Amino acid sequence: MSGFANEVIVVTGAASGLGLALARALAAEGAAVAAIDRAATPLEELAREFNGKRFAYAIADVTDRAATVAAVKQLEAKLGPTDRLIANAGIGRPTPMPEFSAADFAEIVQVNLIGVANSVAAVLPGMIVRKRGHLVAMSSLASFRGLPLMSAYCASKAGVNALFDSMAVELKQVGISCTTVCPGWIRTPLTDQIKFKMNNLLEVDEAARRILHAVERRRRFYAFPPQFAMMLRLVRWLPTTMADRIMSRLLKKADDPSSSN
Repeated sequence: MSGFANEVIVVTGAASGLGLALARALAAEGAAVAAIDRAATPLEELAREFNGKRFAYAIADVTDRAATVAAVKQLEAKLGPTDRLIANAGIGRPTPMPEFSAADFAEIVQVNLIGVANSVAAVLPGMIVRKRGHLVAMSSLASFRGLPLMSAYCASKAGVNALFDSMAVELKQVGISCTTVCPGWIRTPLTDQIKFKMNNLLEVDEAARRILHAVERRRRFYAFPPQFAMMLRLVRWLPTTMADRIMSRLLKKADDPSSSN
């Protein structure tokens, strides 16, 4: 039997992309899926698709703390206490420096970092009372180092890593696990906006399968694909000037139309 069977699992950003793939995979393994997203119509369609399975959804924007807390309370009233949270909701788009927008930067950080914090805050008090639970944050290999054209996305995901690094040590003492997941490129609407060639691009269902394998085992940190993760780790360990030269080459490829997918 799956390690997710009969668990109540909150998935944010569940209406599309990776969140939708995770919700479907969890439902197939017998979990009670509590879906949160700001898009109502896809969740209504998902409810029809999951007819006969334990499923509930709530409409909320994770940047709104009060709405996120209310959504979790609504879902727990229907399905029961949260066993795991997968804080997946996120956005991303290029933020090139010549046209740098502080407003765009703030919006991405609000969703990708503050949204994770709001989601954690909504489920954590109950987990502490029960002395059990599992918090999962969807970060990215882009958190390893700032990448050209993606300053806001990289900064937001690096913040997620730091948040979970801090939380994991404290929460382990009260029986709560933390997992940070750092995927590489996944074929989703988000990556459709990236101009340069993306090596090791994974299909969304395969990415969901790998992620849930790590989540089921409560891995503290999971980065994949392993070769791409190691390459970025090596870049991070290089002297800054050398790493900057490598990133400059990446930027030139992004500016060259012949290098795009």
